[in-house]
Amino acid sequence: MPLPTRYLRSPMAWAATAMLASLVVLALAGPLVWGAAADLPDPSAVLQGPSTAHPFGTDNLGRDLLARVLTATRPSLLLALAATAIGASAGILLGASTAVVGPRARRLLAALINLLLAFPALLVALFLAVVFGAGAAGAMLALAVAGVPGFARLAQTLAAAVAGTDHLASARVLGLRRHRLLWRHVLPNIAEPLLLSATTAAGTSLVALSGLSFLGLGVQPPGYDWGQLLNQGLDRIYAQPLPALAPGLAILYAAVTFQLLGEVLAGGAARRSPADRADRTPRRRIAPSAPSGPSGPDEDGLVLQVEELSVELPTPEGVIRPVRGVSLSLRPGEIVGLVGESGSGKSLTALAIADLLPERARVSHRTLRLLGADLDAMTPKQRDQHLATGLAMVFQNPATALNPSLRIATQLTEAPRTHLGTSRTQALRDAADALQRVALSPALLRSRPHQLSGGQRQRVMIAAGLMMRPGLIIADEPTTALDTTVQRQITELLSDLRRDTSAAVLFISHDIALVSGFCERVLVMYAGSVVETLPADRLATAARHPYTRALVASVPDLTADRDRPLPTVAGAPPDPIALTPGCPFEPRCPYRQDRCAREAPQLDDVDALQRVACWYPPPAPAETDRATEPTEHQVEADPS
Repeated sequence: MPLPTRYLRSPMAWAATAMLASLVVLALAGPLVWGAAADLPDPSAVLQGPSTAHPFGTDNLGRDLLARVLTATRPSLLLALAATAIGASAGILLGASTAVVGPRARRLLAALINLLLAFPALLVALFLAVVFGAGAAGAMLALAVAGVPGFARLAQTLAAAVAGTDHLASARVLGLRRHRLLWRHVLPNIAEPLLLSATTAAGTSLVALSGLSFLGLGVQPPGYDWGQLLNQGLDRIYAQPLPALAPGLAILYAAVTFQLLGEVLAGGAARRSPADRADRTPRRRIAPSAPSGPSGPDEDGLVLQVEELSVELPTPEGVIRPVRGVSLSLRPGEIVGLVGESGSGKSLTALAIADLLPERARVSHRTLRLLGADLDAMTPKQRDQHLATGLAMVFQNPATALNPSLRIATQLTEAPRTHLGTSRTQALRDAADALQRVALSPALLRSRPHQLSGGQRQRVMIAAGLMMRPGLIIADEPTTALDTTVQRQITELLSDLRRDTSAAVLFISHDIALVSGFCERVLVMYAGSVVETLPADRLATAARHPYTRALVASVPDLTADRDRPLPTVAGAPPDPIALTPGCPFEPRCPYRQDRCAREAPQLDDVDALQRVACWYPPPAPAETDRATEPTEHQVEADPS
């Protein structure tokens, strides 16, 4: 069983390969070649020392010890590998499950793992070997159970890193069941370090099993392994040391082999490049299928209706409310921008709508309806199903939003096959069509995320959302990590998809210039609240809230004076733990008055299309200009 070529780059790798190959050959051929000699008693050669006929001597029945050591390779290795496989499988499932279960089950599993780790593995193995009864099966099961806590803790730690990734959040949005999340999205991404750990654990299990057999708790006569042979030769160690040392050397040789193998695999994994990991399977073209439209809006014509949405997060310093009383609605085919500084609550608002907030978060709202359905009136299973089919999320960083271990085809077809019962062939046709709709070749279905550019990955994310024909697409800063040219391509793509499918788009960004040119309506957030809503074409010329104006003024243009510093929003956002009773923007506002520090303003109508939360909103620039223009009488009276 030679190692892949990429690992054979050092003398250690060649040594590990040769040693592993020798163990495999001995395990396969040992009983066939030396099995008869190992079991043949010879009364005339009892307890002889090393000789030409018996290089390692003989035992108390005159059997050749060299033949017995070589024949014992198979049972010794099989028992060690079986104990490692059982213990690793149970421990990995236990630890990795913490990434997909609910908060209560996660706490219980974590407590169970901590409890199991409180007991030394060797003492647990000895105790269970006595409980299960002396014998090969009992010793193997005892070591398997004793190895579960270590693998569980390692898997728990690795799975915790995967649990916070965007690609697992995307899978949750798709409403995948927990076992699919575990097998498709968690285990493949933590398999490599677990495999390396299992390789070295096999050597440890071999030594431990040999120790149990040495103590009489493992393999029982007439069977034998290296541990029992070591026990049988112990009485002669002073007079004839080789019969006792031979099985000990075999144990050492096998343990070192597994340890070296683990080191080589770890080194090879660290050196492995994306090109080495790329799949070179021939690509197959798939014929596209006819497109279909998204789910319909509710009776009021709203795709999304949110009223008084609030989010609370407990922290050691106290409870913070990063989202406070947000209300918004979207109609079919409408593109609404949600803008604000970092930390204003834009992304948390989107995650609350998609039910993707951390487990400790508390969400409250008066109304939360998607495609006419009240999400509060549904069971958790119904809500997951409705969100998976009616809503699509496009995250900021496509490199983390896509599962690096799965092909694009698998990631695009998983949701329709799970929720719509689509056949694999039809799902692949739909995926090919979705890629074509985002201007990508269906040949990319055979690729993995690392083989795509940033713009291609973001298009794949949009295509994945289209697979379920959603009525709402939430794009959470989808162009932030892309260059300007690709940004324009992505926004044009979203605009075309909105026109072709009538899906509503909630576009979250901090780029005022991009939002004003791309969206139809804009919501401006500050300190967790919406402070102004207005048509996008009014953003640059008719904004009424001082914060909105400051954001617009901070956008540089080609006519700006290069000798002067770029304008910024003075001050800093308020401390979310120590909010004041007044307007949150009051400390930074150039128009503030006494009332602003005492009372927080609510959104009030400016006209039918614009609302602002400000006690003293400054007049629009157009109104100011009209107020300062001289009247006809003044012009005539002017002597100049």
